Amino acid sequence: MTFAVPPEGYDSFMGRYSRQLAPLLAHFAGVRPGVRALDVGCGPGALTEVLAGLIGPAQVGAADPSPGFAAACAARVPGADVRTAAAETLPWEDAAFDVALAQLVVEFMGDPGAGVREMRRTVKPGGTVAACTWEADGGMTMLHAFWEAAVAVDPAAPAEPMRLGRPGPLRELWASAGFGDVAVEPLDVECAYEDFDSFWRPFTGGVGPAGAYLASLAPDTQAALREEGRRRLGDPQSAFRLSARAWAVRGRVPG
Repeated sequence: MTFAVPPEGYDSFMGRYSRQLAPLLAHFAGVRPGVRALDVGCGPGALTEVLAGLIGPAQVGAADPSPGFAAACAARVPGADVRTAAAETLPWEDAAFDVALAQLVVEFMGDPGAGVREMRRTVKPGGTVAACTWEADGGMTMLHAFWEAAVAVDPAAPAEPMRLGRPGPLRELWASAGFGDVAVEPLDVECAYEDFDSFWRPFTGGVGPAGAYLASLAPDTQAALREEGRRRLGDPQSAFRLSARAWAVRGRVPG
C-alpha cells in the first residue's frame, strides 16, 4: 500500500518518530560493520541513513514503492543502491544481503507474508530479517489519540488499523516464513511537540490512513475531530511529549 504524499509531509508526521526508532531497530537486527543491509519500504530514508552511518552507503540497498520516496531517500543517502519497488517484488538477486529490515512497513504491505518471504529470499543463509510495527493496543500515543477521537466524533470511523502490532502475530508471521531463532522485543521512543498545533498540523497533510481519513471528512467534522483530539491529550497549552512503543521481530535465515 502506498500513499501519494510528499516526503516532507511524511517527515513532519511520522519522521520525528522513525528517526528515533531507526537506530534501535538497526541494533536489534545486529547491523554492524562488514555486513550488507537492505531497507525495505525505506520511505524518505530515515533507516537507510542510519544504516549508511553504520556500514557505509555502498553496503546499503533500499526500496520503496513510491517513486517520490525512493528519490528522496537516494538524495538523502548518496551512494546507497535505492530502487523503486514493492516489498513483494524486490529487484535484487537471491542472498544479496546479510540483513534485511522493514521499519513501520509490514503493516502496510499488500501481502505481508509474501513481503517477508521476499525479504528472506534476498538474505544469505544465517543472515537476519527484522522489522518493527507500532503496538496495536494504544502504545503509539499519537495515532491512538487520533483514532479514539475519530470514533468519538464519527461512529462510522474505522478502528485503529493495526493488525500485526502485537508479539503473537509478529512471531507467527516470522515462523510461517520459515525463520529460525525468532525473537520479539519492544522498542520505545518519545517525541516532543511545541504545542497542540504542531501535533495536529501533520495530520492535515493526508499522510497514511489517519491523514487520508481526515481528508475524507467535511470541514465541520474535521474541526470537531481536532477539538476532540485536543481534549483527549489533556488540552495542552504549551510543549508536551508523547511516548510510542513498537514491537520488533527478527529471525535467522536457515542454512
